[in-house]
Amino acid sequence: MDVAVVGSGPNGLAAAVIMARAGLSVHVFEAADQLGGGLRSAPLFDPEVVHDLCSAVHPMAVAAPFFRRFDLGARGVELLNPEAGYAHPLDGGAAVAYRDLERTCARLGPDGARWRRLMAPLVRRSTQLVDFFFSDQRRLPSDPVAALLLGLRTLQHGSPLARHGFAGEQAPALLAGVAAHSVGRLPSLPGGAVSLLLGHLAHAGGWPLPRGGSQRIADAMVADIERHGGTLHPGTPVTELAELSRARAVLLDVSPAVFIRIAGRLLPPHYRRQLAAFRYGPAAAKVDFLTSEPIPWADPAVGAAGTVHLGGPQAEVFATETGVTRGRRPEEPFVLLAQPAVADPGRARDGKWPVWAYCHLPNGDRTDPEELIQSRIERFAPGFGDTVLARRGMSGPAIEAYNPNYVGGDIGAGAMTLRQTFLRPTPRWDPHTTPLGGVYLCSASTPPGPGVHGMSGYFAAASALRREFGIRDLPELGPDR
Repeated sequence: MDVAVVGSGPNGLAAAVIMARAGLSVHVFEAADQLGGGLRSAPLFDPEVVHDLCSAVHPMAVAAPFFRRFDLGARGVELLNPEAGYAHPLDGGAAVAYRDLERTCARLGPDGARWRRLMAPLVRRSTQLVDFFFSDQRRLPSDPVAALLLGLRTLQHGSPLARHGFAGEQAPALLAGVAAHSVGRLPSLPGGAVSLLLGHLAHAGGWPLPRGGSQRIADAMVADIERHGGTLHPGTPVTELAELSRARAVLLDVSPAVFIRIAGRLLPPHYRRQLAAFRYGPAAAKVDFLTSEPIPWADPAVGAAGTVHLGGPQAEVFATETGVTRGRRPEEPFVLLAQPAVADPGRARDGKWPVWAYCHLPNGDRTDPEELIQSRIERFAPGFGDTVLARRGMSGPAIEAYNPNYVGGDIGAGAMTLRQTFLRPTPRWDPHTTPLGGVYLCSASTPPGPGVHGMSGYFAAASALRREFGIRDLPELGPDR
């Protein structure tokens, strides 16, 4: 065995794809019976209605460098864009980010011109911007203009200046809802960067959902690994690194907490203390709903969006998210909701619609989120409760039980503070290496951080190929001809 990969999330699978395509003998070990990590999908209440168990919407499956080269579309994974990427209901009417930038600006009224000035330059340089964001950020940017665009706008929208960039309520609420994907204190520089990256993608590659569910992305990666000789081992937990001693390289798609658990005394004390000091962010407490009809939004325009942010005006989003980061449980939490059948009508069967939603609560909070989330939806969709046929809630600790990488319910596998954006999980020039020879970290706890982009696995695989096997040129990632 040349390579052992522990964990079959998107980063572990990306690393395995690269290693197998480099001609190495690759084995992937997954503790769960189902491969895919955060990409898993399964029926919950009805055998014909598929629910996404973690991630549902995938702008990075179109934009990130790994997936651009891997080319999901050529492998039969159909990424479907709804009419609007995301919406943000407010008491006075919803703000909606349509795929069409001009349509978005028209709905924003007096702030339309400001939104255009903010987003249009980012959309024009979208590929370069994404490549910079998902680079190893240890070299000069290949496109300094894209880096400058992102940097200057992040300074504005990731600081208290964010409160003064628009005249009305809708545009700042749109950005605040996207910034909340960083799951931390707001405003902040990481939150500002996330809001600009994801915000502009709604007008570029879009915020698509895979036809049939997120599992289709994992299945395409698994198929490629097997096609190039790799072997998958679902239902096979690794409890000690010693179990993989025959592998020349070990790539771990695990959080620092799990790494400490399986490495034990092999880790040098100083490095172990650094891993133990790694901070985790707030919990994502999730509810899956099965409903009898589409959500009855008070503003019908929200029904065109694949993703909906329920958080109120910008000031309310900022206050709620900052409070959660400080350990305060909100009475009305920020809720991120996906309605998959908007883009993929086949996900709804015989009057049964899947609805996916989570709210942010303090890390480790054991609150059952069902009532919290349902009441938050009903504020902007009166009568929603009457459509609910079934629901299943998972607290932060239940999320961790589902996937041990999500410590305390943190689905980002580490708080996105400014320090941990760049020094993740510990200060090292190559953060994917460890003091243990041949052992690498490739999870979302390493740069470039959370999201279904595969780039943590990409960088870890590139480092391992160079250091352990003397291979400097990465293999082609596109479909075999």
